[in-house]
Amino acid sequence: MKTKIYFDNDQFIAGTTLKDDIELEQNNMALHTCVHEADVLENRKKLATTLHCNLHDFICTQQTHSANFHKVTISDKGRGAEKMDNAISNTDALYTVEPNLLLCSFTADCVPVIFYNEVNGLIGVVHSGWQGTVKEVTLKLFQHLMEHEHCSPQDFHVQIGMALSQQKFEVDTDVYEKFHNLGYAEDFMYYNAKTNKYHIDNQQTVKKQCELVGIPSKQILIDSTCTFLSPGGFSYRQDKQAGRHLSFIMRKEK
Repeated sequence: MKTKIYFDNDQFIAGTTLKDDIELEQNNMALHTCVHEADVLENRKKLATTLHCNLHDFICTQQTHSANFHKVTISDKGRGAEKMDNAISNTDALYTVEPNLLLCSFTADCVPVIFYNEVNGLIGVVHSGWQGTVKEVTLKLFQHLMEHEHCSPQDFHVQIGMALSQQKFEVDTDVYEKFHNLGYAEDFMYYNAKTNKYHIDNQQTVKKQCELVGIPSKQILIDSTCTFLSPGGFSYRQDKQAGRHLSFIMRKEK
């Protein structure tokens, strides 16, 4: 099974699955967009084996391009792992301090954000499509963690995963204006007069949101792989029937 591991140390393991033509449904990980649920479950079980955990350790959400987040407890273990109807509803970000739980985020062009706090062991994932970015889901989650979970911004390490590149993220004026109204995204957009389209760098905008809450730039990494252009990428913009990557993080039991 093709996976990209972003970090694997004594405390944490995190990464993303990749599109793979030799796997069932090209290694699609999403139950909400698949041909056969059994094939997706088989892919998830393979991932669990690769990560030395169990499918019942997965926690998944019903993503709605919201700015909603959920603090995962041990009682959430297995939610959304084998069926959609018990996934955490209307939620696009998860965080926890519990060990041995795999937090999951599904994307096919949207920006996945994976992070950990090196001091208190808190981990999280965010699904930030352009709608989530203009709703500032990442910024709001980090603000919450600082206000309510006693986190310091300098203790976070953030991995922004593979997503649609600025070259391929073409939008009309309505979406451009939403980014423009953020007040800090202008450097991450350009206008193409030939096509009358704007091009937005969603990853850099999300990175800026992390910086705005005080996370040091050197602790925010970006995977520049374009999901549209890469053979290992699922792209909804390219194929409306595309599968989904699963971006994940787990805190290991000490």
